[in-house]
Parts: sequence; C-alpha cells; structure tokens
Amino acid sequence: MASEDVKTGEIAVSKIVNLAEEAKLAREGVKAPSHALVSICKSLIAGGVAGGVSRTAVAPLERLKILLQVQNPHSIKYNGTIQGLKYIWKTEGFRGMFKGNGTNCARIIPNSAVKFFSYEEASKGILFIYRQQTGNDDAQLTPLLRLGAGACAGIIAMSATYPMDMVRGRLTVQTEKSPRQYRGIFHALSTVLKEEGPRALYKGWLPSVIGVIPYVGLNFAVYESLKDWLLKSKPFGLVQDNELGVTTRLACGAAAGTVGQTVAYPLDVIRRRMQMVGWKDAASVVTGDGKSKASLEYTGMVDAFRKTVRHEGFGALYKGLVPNSVKVVPSIAIAFVTYELVKDVLGVEMRISD
Repeated sequence: MASEDVKTGEIAVSKIVNLAEEAKLAREGVKAPSHALVSICKSLIAGGVAGGVSRTAVAPLERLKILLQVQNPHSIKYNGTIQGLKYIWKTEGFRGMFKGNGTNCARIIPNSAVKFFSYEEASKGILFIYRQQTGNDDAQLTPLLRLGAGACAGIIAMSATYPMDMVRGRLTVQTEKSPRQYRGIFHALSTVLKEEGPRALYKGWLPSVIGVIPYVGLNFAVYESLKDWLLKSKPFGLVQDNELGVTTRLACGAAAGTVGQTVAYPLDVIRRRMQMVGWKDAASVVTGDGKSKASLEYTGMVDAFRKTVRHEGFGALYKGLVPNSVKVVPSIAIAFVTYELVKDVLGVEMRISD
C-alpha cells in the first residue's frame, strides 16, 4: 500500500515537473518572437524616420531635378539650379517648392524603412554564407559583399513602393497651368489605373531596378567601408573612444551619395521619361503651357535611351544632375546618420556590421 502511494506520488511530481517545463518553454517561445518583433519594428521606424527627414530637407531640389529631367527641349523653362528654384518660387510660391513632397514622403518612408531593414538582414545572410564557405568564423563583409547586400535591399524596397514613385513623379511635374490636375496621391493612383491600366503603375520599373543596383549598393558599400577604414586607421584624430562623430559620419554619407548617384543617374532620367508615357497631357504638363506637343512615346528602356541621345544629345542623360547632386549629397548623409541616431535612441542593437 505504501509502495503504491509512493509510486502515485512520483507520478504526480513527474507530471507537475513536466507541466512546469512546458509552461517555461511556452513562455520563452512567446517572449522570443515578441522581442524579435519589437526589434524589427524599431528598426523599420528608424529607417522610416531617416527617409522622411532626409527627403523633406531637400524637397525643393528634388522637384527641380524631376522638372529638368522631363521638360520639353523646345520650350525650356528651367535652366539650371538657381534659375529653376527662382522660377518655381516666382510662379508657384513656397508651396510650389514642396509640391509632391507629401507623396514623396508617403513613398520614401516605407521605402527607406524596408531598404535599411533589408540591408541588415541581407548582410547577415550573406555574411553567414561567406563564413560557411571560407571556414572563417571571424570573417567580415568585404566592400563587394556589402555592394551585393545593398543591391538586394534596393531591389526589394524599389519594387515594394514603385507605384507611389510613379504617381509622385507625375504630381511633381504639375504646374498651375497644367490642363490635367491630379488632386493627390489616391486620385492620381485611381486615375492612372482607370485610364491606363495597372501595368502603367510599373512603367519605368526595369531601368529603376537596374539603376537601384549600383545606386543603393554603392551607397551602403561606400558608407560602411569608409566607416570601417576610419575606425581601423584612425586618421587625423577623427575617431574618439572607438566612435565616429556625427560630422565624420555625415561626410562618409556624402561621399557614398556622390558615387552612387553619379553612376546611376542616366537610368533615373530614363525612368522619369518612361513614367510620362501614356499620360495624354504629359507634353503639356512638362512645358507648362501646352504650346509644344513633342512626342513622349517610348517602346522600352533601350528605345528611351536611343531617342533621348539622338534628339537631345548625350548630355540629356545628365539633365538635372547638379540639383540632384546638391540634393543627394546631404540627403544620403542625413539618412544614414539619422537612421543610426534613431536606432540608438530606440535602443536597437546595430546589426549592419555583424
């Protein structure tokens, strides 16, 4: 009888221990995903804030760049950075400087969030594979591997937000005299869908993806590689307590932006022009008065390149480069530094260089 009681007691204790272990595992299983989800959200927030702040800071230059890219060569209204900004201010006022910025931020905030997060995750995946192949657990990302991770991030972010970029381009080139006025983001999206079909929302996607590979890839590769070099070599006393100052990081971001945008700029011009195809009022919009009805029809990316160079010369592929350079250099620099600062404030572990 006593032995049966002991056996029953052992069974009861065993069940209690098993239940306790299951409860512990369940709690850990819930906590881990919860912690990971919070970390992902914080990382996305940091990327979104970085994109919104950096783009708003240079919104007038962004609008001028697009106007220079798509304006009709037979009716020049924007002739250079200073003249172009003065003309916009004179004809459209302060609001004209920031026209399309709401749409731009609605696109760039999720784009930037996805881009930074995708870069971190792609970097971790590529580094893991690289270490497995080399058999060196201490191996770090090379500039070429960073270029690959940045290219992956750029393609993912661009594809996810491209329809917003397409309608943003059309909203940006509108002027007060334009015969067709899109009232906002959703009106532009619905109008394009109704009049041109869903495929129109991805016009210019191919040159965009081709352009984003060197652009975003070089941005991340140059920025991270410059930071690593400065931290290792410690030149001119730029490194204090094994950290780079904000000014130094801004300079790294500026260098990254300059290299990336110079290489990819012709594809950006072609992308904008292809986005105007199918918009029946595009010729009038880009001239502002409708006097010239130059054809804006392209059969594809190669055709757009060929016609642009044939009719306007090779220099047309770099229209708007100066305001774009003035815009990109601070924009990229602000984005990188803002991202890192916001992550620090949110207490998110920096994972890019892991």
